[in-house]
Amino acid sequence: MNLKNKTALITGTNRGIGKEIVRRFAEEGANVFAHARNENDEHKIFCGELSSKHNVSVCPVYFDANNKEQIKDEIGRLYKNNTSIDILVNNISIMPKYKLLQMTSIDEIKNTFEINYFSQIYITQLVSRIMKKNKSGSVINISSVAGIDGNGELSYVSSKAAIIAATKQMAIELGEHNIRVNSIAPGITDTDMGNSMSKDIIDYTLSHQIINHKATTTDIANMAVFLGSDLSKHITGQIIRVDGGMLK
Repeated sequence: MNLKNKTALITGTNRGIGKEIVRRFAEEGANVFAHARNENDEHKIFCGELSSKHNVSVCPVYFDANNKEQIKDEIGRLYKNNTSIDILVNNISIMPKYKLLQMTSIDEIKNTFEINYFSQIYITQLVSRIMKKNKSGSVINISSVAGIDGNGELSYVSSKAAIIAATKQMAIELGEHNIRVNSIAPGITDTDMGNSMSKDIIDYTLSHQIINHKATTTDIANMAVFLGSDLSKHITGQIIRVDGGMLK
């Protein structure tokens, strides 16, 4: 129960890594606000079942990451209700279909950054105000090894590199308020997004890993549990790869 009595806001929880982080956080005793873009019965049922099974509160929240007013309204409601947020997991992400540099429009790059970078910065700005009141917090940004090594779709790689750089700066600025900021950089992971990559890229990447198979969503979620818990209370400003030991 490493997260007992902690409350987390996790974005992008309808599937994949985000959904598994919600599950693991609930198993570890956390109360969770589980974000999705649109209301849907499957997500509500999932949250309700976790609440009952683990005797915690898993509350669905909905907003469009492209809509600042919706984000402000939802997080503002938590602020006004004096809701404590101990952990923020910025997991919202899109990965456009692979295109070469010359075939990628500026509008496509802007749209990717809007979701993968700007929305996460804005959410962190709002949630960190709550954390400052409590003089503690852990922000966990889900980036990617692609943001470190390259080898992927241009706008995705660039947006993940940007959130990695932002993680380091956030850690510096928020450290005085006892707010830690770290990033998890997954390698190839068994998700809809990971499996949508071309077979050539997947095969090449796995052949350059010490552990040459895909990560599971639980592998990534377990690192989020560690970074959200007091086990990592002296760790901040770090980019932690969960990539099976990528060889250069």
